[in-house]
Amino acid sequence: MKDDIRQFLLQSLKEMNYSTDGIDDDTVLGPAGADLQSLALAELAVRVEDEYGVRFNDDEAEMLAGMTVGEFAELVADRAQASSAS
Repeated sequence: MKDDIRQFLLQSLKEMNYSTDGIDDDTVLGPAGADLQSLALAELAVRVEDEYGVRFNDDEAEMLAGMTVGEFAELVADRAQASSAS
């Protein structure tokens, strides 16, 4: 599932007009990485919420900027599995 989420993240970034060249699991989403600003991070979070049925609260927005693509994909996978198990 993590691979599917990673592909969804990359596709979403392309649709949001971000270059995905050189982005891998170790790329930070925020500054010094993919360089997503807070509005772009919020849009990405909403896309993920809609696609995978997971939720992020407002306090987590800042946390997302410091996460890598791999960490974010793992977080989404964990939450999606937890919500499907409920």
